Amino acid sequence: MGTSVLGKVRLLLGSFDPDSSSLSLSELTRRSGVAKATVHRLAAEMVDLGLLERAGTDYRLGLRLFELGQLVPTQRILRDAALPFLQDLHAATSGTVHLAIRADLDVLYVDKIPGPGSPDLLSRVAGRLPLEVTATGKVLLAFSPTAVFDEVVERGIAKFTPRTVASAALLRGQLERARRDAMSIEAEEVRLGTASAAVPLFAGAGVIGAIGVSTTTARMNVARIAGPLQSAGRAVSRALYESARSA
Repeated sequence: MGTSVLGKVRLLLGSFDPDSSSLSLSELTRRSGVAKATVHRLAAEMVDLGLLERAGTDYRLGLRLFELGQLVPTQRILRDAALPFLQDLHAATSGTVHLAIRADLDVLYVDKIPGPGSPDLLSRVAGRLPLEVTATGKVLLAFSPTAVFDEVVERGIAKFTPRTVASAALLRGQLERARRDAMSIEAEEVRLGTASAAVPLFAGAGVIGAIGVSTTTARMNVARIAGPLQSAGRAVSRALYESARSA
């Protein structure tokens, strides 16, 4: 059975990435694996629907996708509840503040507030990184079902720097500490010269997301950051609880 029309649309949308935000018809065809005539027809329809936009002779993602993305309930509710406390955390720590959720075996960034003079980080809003390498990802993984950890190990633990924890046993130890302390810490596992800490956000009986603070290793002071970070985590969790009660 061939790929459905909806499946082909998904392949076209999946052809774009942060380094390729504008693609020609030929590039869309090559990346998606869809026949050129079909790409031409579908791309024209997607432009009419606002899913794609024309940029000269190229195509780029359309604003309608952004509008639809803002309606995703989990992300919208989480961001609305967290934003005031993210801003307070940013002011208290001067670090880059992240709001994130788990998406399969990745951490997905819902919001990001860069710190003044913040280091060059790989994170971006709507971007993903492997759960096992970031502080937000580790704390989300720590409170996920055991099967998720098993899938991460089976996929292969990502190696970003020489400091990245590369064995299942060491990663398991990090996750046990994260569950015990309700906070995870990583140093230079994603990028040399940077470090971060993160706490879980609780909703009901489970964890719905995480917030974290990233800065340079020279400026990272866990004792100073832990208080504001944990306070923000509790405040967001309370806000989520109140939001659920009033819904």
